[in-house]
Amino acid sequence: MPHLEINLKKIHHNAKSLKQILNLKNISIIGITKLILGNSTIAKTLVQAGINYLGDSRIENIIRMREAGINAQFILIRNPSLNDVPLVVKNADISLNSELSTIEKLSEESIRHKKKHGIILMVEMGDLREGIMPNDLEDIVRQVIKLKGVELQGIGTNLKCFAGVIPDENNMNEFSEIVDEIQHKLGINLKIISGGNSANYNWLMSTDNVGLINNLRLGTAILLGLEGIYEDPIPELYTDTFTLVAEIVELKKKPLSPKGTFSTNAFGEPSIFENKSSLNKKSEFRTQALLNIGRQDIIEKGLIPKDEVEIMSATSDYLIVNLKGNETYKVGNELRFDLNYEALLHAMTSPFIKKVFV
Repeated sequence: MPHLEINLKKIHHNAKSLKQILNLKNISIIGITKLILGNSTIAKTLVQAGINYLGDSRIENIIRMREAGINAQFILIRNPSLNDVPLVVKNADISLNSELSTIEKLSEESIRHKKKHGIILMVEMGDLREGIMPNDLEDIVRQVIKLKGVELQGIGTNLKCFAGVIPDENNMNEFSEIVDEIQHKLGINLKIISGGNSANYNWLMSTDNVGLINNLRLGTAILLGLEGIYEDPIPELYTDTFTLVAEIVELKKKPLSPKGTFSTNAFGEPSIFENKSSLNKKSEFRTQALLNIGRQDIIEKGLIPKDEVEIMSATSDYLIVNLKGNETYKVGNELRFDLNYEALLHAMTSPFIKKVFV
């Protein structure tokens, strides 16, 4: 069975280091656990490193962490669906919201259970994902603070994830100005001003003025040691926190080119061999391996081989690898890979990849 080696010591180091960096600018961290499927062992490591808020986009992951006894404040970082409102009120301390009708349902459910549910309103700052338009924010805030059962704890925004808009001095200053105006007009003092995610790292390190922003939601930076725009390594952090290990289940000398008429592959994609010069080399062969992992489990384009091999492609069940003439490999040998964000997301979600802590 393929497995994912997870280095808890390195994750702890990354979380603790980022906490120290952000503390210097009076910015707290919501540790994002959606990338790890709310894994309780990793979540516990984040808490041990001093991360007091854990955020996830799936209420099921939050329930899993709560049931595992993780001692943290849990934040649902995706707009709650109306069907999930009872679960959200029961299991999440805070949720990110941009729809008043949903907040009203959260209020009703909280009153029913004699609870207070925290609300962070998301405002649109240009990336066109979730968020209230700035001109509508004041009216929404006025209505939310009148609702019983919920408490407006903050305002947040999100960039980079949909349209690719980069957090910079201009939009971050504008965001702070919007929040400042709301607080002054309505005479409120918000606890959490969440300026974004791991894509904010470069802005944070280059600015002398963070404005009112006092919180960031970090997943990629902690778990992969990468900033969220170009996925460049963050100095002094580990980028090899996760390693995918897969086994060779077939090893053969095979022709450089297929034989027959081309169509698309099983996923409707053009053949990787179309217009390749190797098609004319009928007598040449490559040493090719099939590994016991496929697109049902991972995104092969997000894998980076640690060995001197070339990933050719993947089917549902196999990763096809060119061993580049290396004759030392045998069936049963394992190959190791680093993963980017997308590949790790799939690997952590797959029930066919064993998770091993090292």
